[in-house]
Amino acid sequence: MSIWRQAVQIGAGLATPPGTIGAQLGLQITEVGPDFLRGTLPVDHRTQQAFGRLHGGASCVLAEELGGIAGNLCLAQPDTVCVGLEINANHLRGVSQGLVTGTARPLHVGRNTQVWEIRIEDEHNKLVCVSRLTLAVVPKVGA
Repeated sequence: MSIWRQAVQIGAGLATPPGTIGAQLGLQITEVGPDFLRGTLPVDHRTQQAFGRLHGGASCVLAEELGGIAGNLCLAQPDTVCVGLEINANHLRGVSQGLVTGTARPLHVGRNTQVWEIRIEDEHNKLVCVSRLTLAVVPKVGA
């Protein structure tokens, strides 16, 4: 059974909104499942730190973008949006090239808050980062 309350085609990718940090860094939404959202981020000059490894902030961008998009797809009230309240990330393995893939799954989807776990893996399916994102459900501006 699907957790999504907004129209989304299971299995299809979603477009990353243009002009967002995710789009600037090359984030691609690649898969929507019944209870998860998946996307990739390149490890390149846009996302590496000074030592040539994936920047922890880039991992947080991937986690917050995936969790935020997923959270908004779960909203029942059309006059609300999800915004980041808190993010935690444990960086477990360095990656210096290729793609990392993040998978967001809900831990809690409530009326006022949501909590998502985002696991980021390298191209060999090794865990790079695990993140927990708390979202606040707030009224849309102007609604």
